[in-house]
Amino acid sequence: MKEIMETLLYAGIGLGVFIVALIILEVVTKYSITKKITEEGNIALAIVLASIIASLGMIISSAIR
Repeated sequence: MKEIMETLLYAGIGLGVFIVALIILEVVTKYSITKKITEEGNIALAIVLASIIASLGMIISSAIR
């Protein structure tokens, strides 16, 4: 039971870090990332955002271990 609670805690922390990172990216850039990807269909920006999310996932994963 302890392992399940720890897993849920780390998952919550990881999701929190992802949300904060995406909000920071949205605020720091001079254009809306969401609008560029969804409305304008900017595939290159979507790929860059996916690579940022993947790298954050690797960093969080290694920090948890």
